[in-house]
Formats: sequence, structure tokens, C-alpha cells
Amino acid sequence: MDKNKDIILVTGATGNQGGAIARRLLADGYLVRAMTRNPNGEKAQALAALGAKLVQGDLDDSHSLERALDGVWGAYAVQNNQEFGVAREEAQGKRFAEIARSEGIRHFVYSSVGSADRATGIPHFENKWRVEGKIRSLSFPSYTILRPVFFMDNFLSPWLKPGIMEGKLRLPMAPETGLQMIALEDIGKFGALAFKEHERMNGVEVDIAGDRRTMPEAAEIISRAMDKKVVFEEVPIEEFRKMSEDLAVMYQWFDRVGYEVDIGAVEKNYGVKCRTFSEWANKVAWR
Repeated sequence: MDKNKDIILVTGATGNQGGAIARRLLADGYLVRAMTRNPNGEKAQALAALGAKLVQGDLDDSHSLERALDGVWGAYAVQNNQEFGVAREEAQGKRFAEIARSEGIRHFVYSSVGSADRATGIPHFENKWRVEGKIRSLSFPSYTILRPVFFMDNFLSPWLKPGIMEGKLRLPMAPETGLQMIALEDIGKFGALAFKEHERMNGVEVDIAGDRRTMPEAAEIISRAMDKKVVFEEVPIEEFRKMSEDLAVMYQWFDRVGYEVDIGAVEKNYGVKCRTFSEWANKVAWR
């Protein structure tokens, strides 16, 4: 790869994972083409200010994907099941991979999910496993699959932060359950690594995490970071099932099985030092 001329297309560039990877690649001097449905949006324009070239693209529109991938050396693929649903996300993932292969992409990086290969029965884990299968079947010249666990940044989401600001971390998990987590910024580090060291990362399929905490521990860490008391409250799983059967199944799996990333081994093998939950929480502007 010649970083002075080879372009990397990042899908979901204004989203969580895509944004983290685009920013990291830009900071490291790579040529980034940021795909977004709305190039005029605030987040897209912020990426443009950092040096990204914006391209309009829609994961449901094959022609727009062909245009976005034209002349690109590498591609980063991520889809959003929360926005589009499990079946549509799977279709988008497979469509993008097929078009990327037909456009001659040299290195393809896919963001899956931790434990996708473990037959979890969680709908949005299982569909990513099927997208992984499609990617393997296409015989890219080079590919990498990243499997991040639960995002630390989820604690800032609209379905958790309002409760936290009122002093309660409310989730349908047993207090003794340890949950592995990773900061979005660290997913960006792994994504950038997959392109920077694409020869070493060819064929690598790796689960990534930065820390493991129970929810009472997480609440205590957030309390110290906010300088405000936050307590964990276990809520009935049915409360979450009303919002999403998919999420309910996931949280039940967290209690029964859970992620199993060897955090120390991953750090040693790939040279990426991830943040602990305390380090992440202390950098957040909670208020």
C-alpha cells in the first residue's frame, strides 16, 4: 500500500465505529474517502475539515456503492442493525462486500461483533456471522475481520445516559455478571492497524476488548468520574424485551455466557493498548 496515493473508503463514516476509524486514519496521514448519506451534514463536514474526501453513498443503493468504491484500494465496512434491522443489515453487508469484490478492492476490513463465531443465538450476532461467511467466500486478495465487544460509549447513549444523570445505571443484568467492553477510539486503532499492516493482518479474525466490569463496578467508576453517586439497578428483562427482542436475547446471553476475549493476549499480539473503563470514564464530559 502507498499511503500517498491509495485511497481507503470508510462506510458509516459519520457513525460510531466508522467515524473512529476515519479519524484515526486521517490523523495518521492516510487518504480517506468518507461515505455518508448526507455529505452536507455537520459530522460529514467535520471529517472533511480533517482532510476526508466525502462521497454520497447508500448501503441500499448498489449504483451509489459502485461510485463510492471506484478507484479505491481498501474498504472498511460496517452496518447498523439498530437503524435498519437485522435482515436489512445482513443484506447491506453482503451487498457491499460483493460490490467491493467486483470493484477490485485489495484489502477489505469488516466490523462484525465479539463472539459472532460462537453460535450465540443473538439475531444481530448471527447475521454478522453470515456476512463474515460471505466475505470469506468472495476470496478477497486480503481481508480482516474485527469483532468488538460491548461499547463503553453505549453508556452515553440515549437509552442509558439519562438514567445515569439521574443516578441510576439500569440494565437487565445480574450484579455479578462481568461484561467485556471497548472504547470506540480503540476500535479506531484496530481498524487503522488492519490497513497499516494489511499483509500481517490478512486473514486475521480477532475479537477485541479493553476491560471487563460488573455493572455495580461500572456504576462506581462512573460515580467517581462524575463526582456524583450512581447506583446499578437490575431491571426485569421483560422491560427490555418490550423495546427489542434482539437486545433482550443479548443481555440474557451476557448473564449465561458472555464474551471471552483474552485481553492481554490481544494487546501483546497486536500492540494496541486499549483503555480501561476507568480511563474511558474519566475522559468523558458527563455533564
